[in-house]
Amino acid sequence: MRGYPNWHDGNSVELLIDGERFFPAMLEAIERARESVLIELYLAASGRVMNEFIAALSDAAARGVSVHLMLDHFGARELRPIDRETLRRAGIHLALYNPIAFSKLFSNFSRDHRKLMVIDGRVAFIGGAGLTDRFRIGRANQPDTPWHELMCRIEGPVVDDMFELFARQWHRTCLECMPPPATTQLHRTVDGGASVRVLTAEGPQSQQIKFSILHMTRRSRHRVWICTAYFLPSFALRLALRRAARRGIDVRLLVSGPLTDHRWIYHASKRYYRRLLKAGVRIYEYQPRMLHAKIALIDDQVSLGSCNLDHWNLRWNLEANIEVREPRFAHDVERLILTDLDQSQEITAAEWARRPWHRKIRELVWAMISQWILRIR
Repeated sequence: MRGYPNWHDGNSVELLIDGERFFPAMLEAIERARESVLIELYLAASGRVMNEFIAALSDAAARGVSVHLMLDHFGARELRPIDRETLRRAGIHLALYNPIAFSKLFSNFSRDHRKLMVIDGRVAFIGGAGLTDRFRIGRANQPDTPWHELMCRIEGPVVDDMFELFARQWHRTCLECMPPPATTQLHRTVDGGASVRVLTAEGPQSQQIKFSILHMTRRSRHRVWICTAYFLPSFALRLALRRAARRGIDVRLLVSGPLTDHRWIYHASKRYYRRLLKAGVRIYEYQPRMLHAKIALIDDQVSLGSCNLDHWNLRWNLEANIEVREPRFAHDVERLILTDLDQSQEITAAEWARRPWHRKIRELVWAMISQWILRIR
């Protein structure tokens, strides 16, 4: 596909499911860092998880590692000033993307929603998590239900592209150039057979992630399985999903159930169900916990990262996904999605038609509000 980053062969990709797996792996990578730690995140909040990372990053800086931490200003609003000061005093380079200001008006809506960590230009992590207790111990009123989320650990030549992605954003935000890692070799391969590329979204002018998903869906041969936390898809994607289902493709959508941090999206998204169900798309609402994962399995190719494919993400946010071609990884993702579907409630066309009138009114109201919000420029 023209205009897209190149695929890189010879990568190792590991799927890490939920905070009890990906946080220890990320902390271990920081502890082993010898040259640089680069982190770009949307969500950061004071708490147990943040304390663990502050300690690990501070130790890395104390042993001479160059540590750069970029947080979205709005997404880090729950990071206490004392924690920010601790980071700076430890010698960590802390940058806040697009500080909120009344004078910026609608420009305040532009947020850095990426979740990326690169260690020594050699190991990278990408996915949908933030540094918050929500992914480890759950919310205060639901301590046993941490958010369901995914990260990937990656080694191989594609890590160079992830380094360049961070360095470019750091330069845009701080006007500082970041030299490439001195101790690593570019375009190296590792003991892995995965082909991987990095795709981004940077507002309406650059929509690599969206158009790649559309491309794969339109050319799918046997399945299109998409998991997303906030289901407000574009018209083009809805049309592609309906057309795929009508030509016999196994199209399944895994979306948030009643446990969600944005109830208005939960209700507004329902306006899309009827036509999708009528076309043969199968829709599942995840029940046990808050679903925050963003992943697609289309035939045997995987897209995973920070992008929810919703209107808001695609219009305003900086996003980053990886796409992976590797049978073992596709099998791991297939097993994950099937497990999640078993814990979900399938919405059928017959059941949907019988829902009570007051639910229809509520869905209509929130759908109208969401459409008004999306017209803001």
